[in-house]
Amino acid sequence: MIFPEFDPVLVQIGPLAIRWYALAYVAGILLGWRYATLLARRERLWPAGGSPATPAQVDDLVLWVTLGVILGGRLGYVIFYGGLSDPPIWANPLDILKIWEGGMSFHGGAIGVAVAMLLFARANRMNVLKLSDLVAPVVPIGLFFGRVANFINGELWGRPTDVPWGVNFCNDRLRSLYGGVCPNPPGDVSRHPSQLYEAGLEGLALFALLWFAVWKLGLLKRPGLVTGLFLLGYGVSRIAMETVREPDSFMPEALQGYITMGGLLSVPMILGGAWLIWRARKAPAEAA
Repeated sequence: MIFPEFDPVLVQIGPLAIRWYALAYVAGILLGWRYATLLARRERLWPAGGSPATPAQVDDLVLWVTLGVILGGRLGYVIFYGGLSDPPIWANPLDILKIWEGGMSFHGGAIGVAVAMLLFARANRMNVLKLSDLVAPVVPIGLFFGRVANFINGELWGRPTDVPWGVNFCNDRLRSLYGGVCPNPPGDVSRHPSQLYEAGLEGLALFALLWFAVWKLGLLKRPGLVTGLFLLGYGVSRIAMETVREPDSFMPEALQGYITMGGLLSVPMILGGAWLIWRARKAPAEAA
């Protein structure tokens, strides 16, 4: 199929442009906020002492997490991806501030959120593992909307394929931006809609896994276990999806064809997640 003529800008009012990508962040944050508040109110899900945060504290935490996502995501892109582009993004430092032009790293955002939670937990004398267990189940919501927005933007394409559901991202809009020709990539070829694969795996499937762990298995009573499941689940999902995403052209020649930057950055998540799960399972479950 030919990629639909999606416009990355939903509405333009004078110089103000409302983009699908920005709306994805807004939807992920708002729905994640409400879900985190719901979890905080369900005392039965938590060990003795209840939720690590009150609903009012969750309201405050949202601002910290939002800043962590935006600042960490942008800095992560600059460090992990922008610095390896040609020319590097810091060749024009002002471009670093142009968040509206795209360029966000999930792994950078995850680091930013981790730092935000550490600071928030310290400021409010909270157990940081229990706080991260409150945040982890809501992250797939934002991942889902973000990957759908990637598809609408026609970015982060998959590798060439001949599967029946492959998508040719070279539509009329893209041709018009490049003088009637299609740039390579994506080229005038059918590709995996890897953005939708990731929306389903990192978004819907990971959300379902964590929902089952929280609501059916009661794993919030083992601090760190739900966080570990998220880290491990995301890391494995991301590495699996990197096999159908367009490889990074900037990776060192010795690594080309073996691992991508996204896969490389997911390895510490898998190791950290496995360690948290082992640690939580080793300790006795805390009483409700």
